[in-house]
Formats: sequence, structure tokens, C-alpha cells
Amino acid sequence: MEAEELRMGKIKLAAIDLDDTLLRDDLTISQFSRDILQQVQKAGVTVTLATGRMLPSALPYAEQLGFDVPLITYQGALIKNAFSGEVFYSRPLPEEVSRTVIRYARRKQIHVNFYVEDKLYVERITEAGKHYERLAGVPFTMVDDLEALLAGGLPYKMLLIDERQAIDEEREELREFLGEAGLEANLVKSKPTYLEVNHPLATKGTALKKMAEWLKISREQVAAFGDSFNDLDMLEYAGYGFAVANACPQVHARAPYITASNNEDGVARALQELAL
Repeated sequence: MEAEELRMGKIKLAAIDLDDTLLRDDLTISQFSRDILQQVQKAGVTVTLATGRMLPSALPYAEQLGFDVPLITYQGALIKNAFSGEVFYSRPLPEEVSRTVIRYARRKQIHVNFYVEDKLYVERITEAGKHYERLAGVPFTMVDDLEALLAGGLPYKMLLIDERQAIDEEREELREFLGEAGLEANLVKSKPTYLEVNHPLATKGTALKKMAEWLKISREQVAAFGDSFNDLDMLEYAGYGFAVANACPQVHARAPYITASNNEDGVARALQELAL
């Protein structure tokens, strides 16, 4: 169903994915989208980001949009107000899961990002990893042993980056590898070459539900926007779950609503109809 066909209800919360959803292909937000999002906020709607990015990578966009609200980051592992520093929800990876994933990635020689204390660490750098660094705008810190970092804190997530044709196979292999050790993690793709590894309760859908409960907002009053597999549970939780037109076919098939693409201000156009 297209956004224009909706029978509009009053929304009070909107959660928006960044990459390939709100952000255009050049990683910017258009002036039109900025204007609409600010008008939606003035109309009394809480508008937030729901991204797999780490908090320092999402923060510049939140500042640009004036989102002085809790942000859903690290794939739902952390809900934190970027301005006040108040933490509303936190689900880091367990130590044994982290250790198992590190060892798996070493054995397979896969690039793995390790996120702890809002810093990004790696043991090895690949061309795919360098591309991620440019995309996220956050520098790597190179270390000899990621496992040694576990003594200082648990990661909010880990990200495996590999060739498109390998990542699906590695997801199933890693799930089996963890299962054999009696461990569990949320394993989901955010891009065709990105495999996110999170706590089982660190998903965008779970985080959005927690945020709605904190704000005392029913799911029928929630809108969510995304493009990839890691957005699906969020789109299905929300009363108005939108996939952008450029979303992958599997997300299109399951999303309740479709709006225009990221390059055509799809998020802003749907919110314009929903809230204004």
C-alpha cells in the first residue's frame, strides 16, 4: 500500500533508519526532509533515529535535525539521549558470545568491528573495512587482540564484513557455531555485506517497543521507516511500518506500507501525510 492511500491516524512517535532510508546515497539529508522533520516535531511527534550505527556516528545527524531525544543505536542495543547522556536501555553482547565471534572471525579471516564505550576497534583492516570507516565517519583503533578488550567492557555489537556471496553462509555457520556452545545471538544483515551480531534482546523492534512504553505511546501511534532485514521487526511492530522504495525485495514483501525512495524524500513525504 502506498503512503497516499493511508487513512491517517494521529502518530506520536516516529523511528527512522539512517542508511538507505533517511540518508540519500550521498549520505546527506535533503533540505526538504529536514524541514518536514522539524515541522513534525513541532506538531508534537517524538522523532528519533533507529540505526545500526554507533552513537558517535549517528550523533551528527541528530544534531543536524535537532533530535534532543533518546536515540536507538547499535542495532537496538543502546537507547541513549545524545544530548543529556541519559541511558534508557542497554543490552551489550555477553562475554562468551563476543569471544566466540572473535575466534570465528579470526579462523575465517573475516573483518570484524568491535564496538565498546563508543569506540570502534579492529584486529585487521580490509578494503571493505576501510569503506565502512568512510561511510560511518568514525575511525578504527587497531589492536592486537580484541579478546583482551573484554576485560574493560562488553561490546554493544560486533559487525562482520565480507563478500556478498559469503555473508549468508557465514550467518548460518556462525549461528550453528554459537548453538553448539549453548550460546545465542541476534544475527541479521543490515547491508548485503554486513552481518550484525547483537544480544538476542538488542533489536530495533524491541528497542522501539521499549521507547514507546517509556513514552506511554501505543504501537498504533508509532511509525517506523527502514530498508533492510534489520528493520523488519521494527516495521512489523509499528502501527505504520514503511519500507522505502529502494528497500530489498524481502522487506518490501513484509512491510505494511511502501513510500518513496531515500533519494526521493520517502520518509518526509510519508510523515507529511501522517502528521501534518
